Amino acid sequence: MLPRVAGLVSYLQIRTAKRWVTIDRDRTGSQGRYRLKDKRTYPMSARVRVVVRAGGDRAKRRIGRMNVYRSALASWYGPGFYGRRTGCGGTLGYSQLGVAHKTLPCGTKVTLRHNGRRVRVPVIDRGPYAGAREYDLTSATARKLGFRGHGSILTTR
Repeated sequence: MLPRVAGLVSYLQIRTAKRWVTIDRDRTGSQGRYRLKDKRTYPMSARVRVVVRAGGDRAKRRIGRMNVYRSALASWYGPGFYGRRTGCGGTLGYSQLGVAHKTLPCGTKVTLRHNGRRVRVPVIDRGPYAGAREYDLTSATARKLGFRGHGSILTTR
């Protein structure tokens, strides 16, 4: 962010449900550059911004979304369930993106990553009820991720 001046205070902030929270702080170096780094230890997905303060002025810039993943077991479902009601009140269709989870509230957004692909989808159903799996992906979600059968995926929840 301009101007590139030494000694400015910069903050890395994430958006919680109600407000922006500072998670890291640094001063700009002699070239006006800064390095903000924070090691989150729990899975999450949040909007991120940088705030640079010079005297009484502040410059803000949103820089996207920060995702911190953990590994979870998953499987996928679909063909035998098309046209049926989901546990969250909708009807499952061929192209519907979403996941089933036993305890997350309906509508909760989850970012999934597999094979270098990433997708953010809502919880639309309950389950899975087989094995030690934590997520059931709809067939459309599995196709987008290149996920086959059952196995490990990365998740933000």
